[in-house]
Amino acid sequence: MRTPLLAAAMLLASVTAPHAEQVTFVDVSEESGIDFQHTNGRVGKKFVIEVKGSGVALFDYDNDGDLDLYAVNGNDLPGARSKRTPTNRLYRNDGDGSFSDVTKESGVGHAGYGHGVAAADYDNDGDQDLYITNYGPNVLYRNNGDGTFTDVSESAGVQGPAPRTWSASAAFCDLDNDGDLDLYVANYLVFDIETSVALPLLPGYYDGEPDNLYLNNGDGTFKDVTDSSGVAHKEGKGLGVVCFDYDEDNDLDLYVANDGVSNLMFRNNGDATFENVTLISGSGLNGDGEAEAGMGIDAADYDNDGDMDLFVTNFKGESNTLYTNEGGGMFVDSTFQANLADASLPYVTFGTAFFDFDNDSDLDVFTANGSTFEDDKDYAQRNQLFENKGGRYEDVTASCGACLSVEDVSRGVAFGDYDNDGDVDVVVGNTNGKLNLLRNDGGDAKNWLMIRAVGTRSNRDGVGARVKISGPGFQRSKDVKSAYSIFSANDVRVHFGLDDREVVPRVDIRWPSGQTQTITNVPANKLLIVTEGGNHRIRDLGR
Repeated sequence: MRTPLLAAAMLLASVTAPHAEQVTFVDVSEESGIDFQHTNGRVGKKFVIEVKGSGVALFDYDNDGDLDLYAVNGNDLPGARSKRTPTNRLYRNDGDGSFSDVTKESGVGHAGYGHGVAAADYDNDGDQDLYITNYGPNVLYRNNGDGTFTDVSESAGVQGPAPRTWSASAAFCDLDNDGDLDLYVANYLVFDIETSVALPLLPGYYDGEPDNLYLNNGDGTFKDVTDSSGVAHKEGKGLGVVCFDYDEDNDLDLYVANDGVSNLMFRNNGDATFENVTLISGSGLNGDGEAEAGMGIDAADYDNDGDMDLFVTNFKGESNTLYTNEGGGMFVDSTFQANLADASLPYVTFGTAFFDFDNDSDLDVFTANGSTFEDDKDYAQRNQLFENKGGRYEDVTASCGACLSVEDVSRGVAFGDYDNDGDVDVVVGNTNGKLNLLRNDGGDAKNWLMIRAVGTRSNRDGVGARVKISGPGFQRSKDVKSAYSIFSANDVRVHFGLDDREVVPRVDIRWPSGQTQTITNVPANKLLIVTEGGNHRIRDLGR
């Protein structure tokens, strides 16, 4: 049985009781100009590749201070014939609540069979680039800084090991602490559309496709170090990946969610070589010692004890799994104690995140749901929003907006404040359906602080920096990261809900380089931009 107790810190939460009824999410996709339609190319043959799909990204490609939106598309499968070739789409945020489709002029309308997207400034030139994972060769788009992108996949060496490799999620993170971002690609199943027959849509019928790790050479190219780094494994079936410092030694470790086999924890030795510590860390299986259908993933400090915990989404009947970081490199399954088990049992869950939707200074959970069997009566499912109430979670979906109860087949989810009002919005990708832009209305009734870390010795995006805010009676910690959820990329700015606090007495940043910075007496409801080893600026959002 699952018996570990929650960390005692949860019982010492200093915030007042949340009021989720004050916050609603509204689907503003149509009115904002988002008309993306995902296609999985299905023709009734029920290929296993049809059921994943639909990654999304929130990132600021044009450096104008607001979040733009990228949506990944599938394509026709043998026997299908779309009227127009499906492509990925880029929507520019116009800053007034509307978006413009700039796919054609930007040059990022890839027409492969896509699944995921990662966004980060891999070449440290001050703008964010895009990496697209596909069934087939992957694509790296370098941002030219003028609204256009260049496909540098082949010259960079990150297309993937084989013509028909099936890649799922990807993460940019600096694994060797040399100041630029490396790339981990989670690959899924060995599958050949040309020779495949209609097999059951279960991963157990397929071999896994091993993942890939590429180290950034600093000159625009990458080196495949999968074998020499220690992350090579035969199991494959990777769907989600997150980079985070689980053992507090100031280097980024890797956690991979695998479908139907053990998840994997790789501890960084400090030089981008890794030790597989899955077994001794207790993070590979659930509390009953069972492998689950690991899909979406996030790492964050949900219990406010200063270290990063894990949340992994799974198949119906398994429940999602919350792994509490106990320190000393150990995790325990706290799903039942946190009241996150029973509510998730009927659902097949993909995208997810810890995020503070109501700005009350604790981390809530969103999950995107949808079955993988088209013949199921519950193929379309509602998504779920769980409110953190002192370390135990309550399903508040029904009270937080009618759009959350709409049934669809949801997959990738991205999180970020696209309208710059101080609360976190949600973008949901639906397989073979329309994209949902869910605006958070009311989350900004409570105070907040947004922090943008700009690295100099460290990577430009500050990925891997540990940000801590503190004052009398409270402290909160977050890592700078973009890659979490599943198939998706998220706002690199760090968002803290502050409840009723009007000033943050202290902000501490521990950079990947090892340098630390402290800023004091930061006013609430502002964007704090911190340059590593330099000055900081306090601004209104969007400026």
